[in-house]
Amino acid sequence: MTTRRPSSLAFSPPSASSSLAEPAKRVRCPACLRAAASCICRWIAPVDHAVQVLILQHPLEVHNAKGSARLLHLSLPNSRLLTGEQFAPAALAELLAGKHNVLLYPDTPGDRSLGIAPPPALDPATLQDPAQLQLVVLDGTWRKSRKMLYVNPLLQQLPRLPLRDMPASHYLIRKAHAPDQLSTLEATCYALMQLEQDALRCVPLITAFDGFVAQQLSYVMPHGEKA
Repeated sequence: MTTRRPSSLAFSPPSASSSLAEPAKRVRCPACLRAAASCICRWIAPVDHAVQVLILQHPLEVHNAKGSARLLHLSLPNSRLLTGEQFAPAALAELLAGKHNVLLYPDTPGDRSLGIAPPPALDPATLQDPAQLQLVVLDGTWRKSRKMLYVNPLLQQLPRLPLRDMPASHYLIRKAHAPDQLSTLEATCYALMQLEQDALRCVPLITAFDGFVAQQLSYVMPHGEKA
């Protein structure tokens, strides 16, 4: 039995224009981690702040185009951003050591049914020196952030900071489930202004955030249509 030799065409590699060619890997900005074409670094607005900020970001938020935590971190020189859902107790304790910590999270009595311990009372005396404070921020949807609180008992032991007299959110790219729900960036900015008793401290960053929101809306809305 004779065997036909396959034609050379059958073994020729696909050309660059071939539909079988692998798409080129998108280049990402090393700072904001977004695709170069949708980089948000132009909206970075550095803020001089005394309160240290620890941002704990849920893993599913890292590459979420609507997320504001990365822009927040890049704009706050005295901030740390860590990704995870459940943190090793020893590592988390080290992150919380040496500061008066306050958790940016509302006191939600309904969480008691999930086994989340009620928070301790916030001692006003601990708020006197902003340089000794660390604001702990959970970045995620309500369901994700509640899960982070549930699986990290050390976070349950932190007093919580209630935000007062909040303006309407500028976060038009995500649906809020309540009128007082804000983006991670907005909530953190208002918390810093409250803790440092400076109502203008983060205004430039809030203004820059409007540009970020407009950029994200431009990707999903027809040209010329307004939100």
